[in-house]
Amino acid sequence: MEFPQEVVLRPRFSFPINIDNEHALDAFVATKASQSDFIISRVDHHVFIRIPKEKQHFWSPQLHLEIIPVANRSSMLKGLFGPNPAVWTLFMFFHFVVAILFIGFGIWTYTNISLGNDYTLQLILMISMIVGWFALYFAGRTGKAKGRPEMEAMNEFMRKTLIGIPA
Repeated sequence: MEFPQEVVLRPRFSFPINIDNEHALDAFVATKASQSDFIISRVDHHVFIRIPKEKQHFWSPQLHLEIIPVANRSSMLKGLFGPNPAVWTLFMFFHFVVAILFIGFGIWTYTNISLGNDYTLQLILMISMIVGWFALYFAGRTGKAKGRPEMEAMNEFMRKTLIGIPA
């Protein structure tokens, strides 16, 4: 699978598979005991593939698969690569804080301009929030690049697991 070079921090994919969804889900559960490269968990029609704790780093991705039945003996596989949910939540929290501070500093700047007061400090703070947002964005891109080999390994594992299913 070729990952896009565009601005995507959490790549998604979707494709049809000619396998009953229960067989596909059971294949992932069956490989759980026969390999130690990934931690596999299943909840309903969802499969989560993670890196073991001892091999993880801060930016380690996980693969969330949803296998939806479409017709007799065929399914739709939807996948999402993303960071650990705790890391993603923290990352989004920082984005939210930067956005709220930018709006707050913007209101403070507008107020000082309206009152005829000096607004240099407020403008500097607004610009620093823009710089902070870019820093968060590039940190996310760097993290994605660091986790890319693991994403490719999980993608290969997923495909091998699906190919190994008896018809």
